[in-house]
Amino acid sequence: MSTSTPTRPRSTTTSAPARSRSALPLAGVRAVAFALMAAVGSAPVTFTGKAFDTCEAPSVETMRAWRGSPYGAVGIYFGGRGRGCPGQRELDSGWVASVQAMGWRLLPVFVGSQAPCVEAPAKKPFAIGSDPWGQGTREAGDAVGAARALGLGTSSPLYLDIEAYRSGDAQCAATTLSFVRGWNREVRRLGYLPGFYSSADTGVRDIEAQRKAGTADLPAVMWFARWLGKPALATEATLAPEAWTPHARIHQYAGNVAESYGGHRLVIDRNAVDAPVARLTTVRGFLSGVLHLPLAVTQAPARP
Repeated sequence: MSTSTPTRPRSTTTSAPARSRSALPLAGVRAVAFALMAAVGSAPVTFTGKAFDTCEAPSVETMRAWRGSPYGAVGIYFGGRGRGCPGQRELDSGWVASVQAMGWRLLPVFVGSQAPCVEAPAKKPFAIGSDPWGQGTREAGDAVGAARALGLGTSSPLYLDIEAYRSGDAQCAATTLSFVRGWNREVRRLGYLPGFYSSADTGVRDIEAQRKAGTADLPAVMWFARWLGKPALATEATLAPEAWTPHARIHQYAGNVAESYGGHRLVIDRNAVDAPVARLTTVRGFLSGVLHLPLAVTQAPARP
């Protein structure tokens, strides 16, 4: 993947060698960056607005063209053995830094093992095994490793994707819950924020029941799928009004919709977001996230 670099303006200063002129501003930028990083620490960064997700990360050129869209964040399927598009030809640390610098905010999605009674035939080969907690813990380590390789820093949310499964199957739900809780605990231990994506009528409903019961090791952020055609971020009937607030909800409200911007067409899912987004570990990424905020972005912890 390559992008063109804009031509830099020439300096009109002639009283110092070129080496001195370039070294001092760079040192200043670094000093400001590290001072800001020390001041802000690793607080989660939240985004409020519209997002899209699509199976494979689009090219940098497409992401640039889509800056003219209503969307300000994008879901990226960064890991997991159950991904529908495991190749991800574009997605690497360079892509992450480039689109973040454009102003995009990132929602990292991990599609690992799935419920034993998952409904989608394509996901059945990835069923959770006989040690759900241990498997969830191991896959959490995989998720954090993949996130670090992309330059996603601590306190970034990692959204575990559990597809819709058979409702009313208590054993299947219990196995899935154990996997999810093991994954959540390990993601937290490793310094990241565990998020959860699922159908409002299966995974989300079951996790909400556990929240009401006071169960530990639940997700910090809830991303629920209910295709209503319009956002209902704060009024989802499955969730109590106080659940996963503030800044801890995403609603996927439409799916498999074709849209075009700047001559680039994608098939996407639409989302309404009031939730954490990724933090980058690089100075370049940090500066784009802190100093260039074209959308409603704030820094705040998200708790259920």
